[in-house]
Amino acid sequence: MLPAFKSIPSHMDYKGQKLAEQIFQGIILVSAVIGFIYGLIIQQFGWTVYIMLAGFTVSCLLTLPPWPMYRKNPLSWQPALPETSGENRDKPQESQKKKKHK
Repeated sequence: MLPAFKSIPSHMDYKGQKLAEQIFQGIILVSAVIGFIYGLIIQQFGWTVYIMLAGFTVSCLLTLPPWPMYRKNPLSWQPALPETSGENRDKPQESQKKKKHK
């Protein structure tokens, strides 16, 4: 991949995802109401569709790219565990006794 593409951030934290979803739904809802009312007044369903498409386009431009406002709360990951020997790599659940169901 080109180095220019690797420098572009492509992540969004959980609170940013929630904010993006709320913005997306709000813009779609407002454009639907405005489009319906305007289309009803002028008796042209085509204008309703155009206004909805414009709202969809605006909401996509505001929510799909990972803007910095969606990356304000990064997760703090736990540090990596040191590598252990290859013999004791069983999962903790596998080493415990399994109960039989009756």
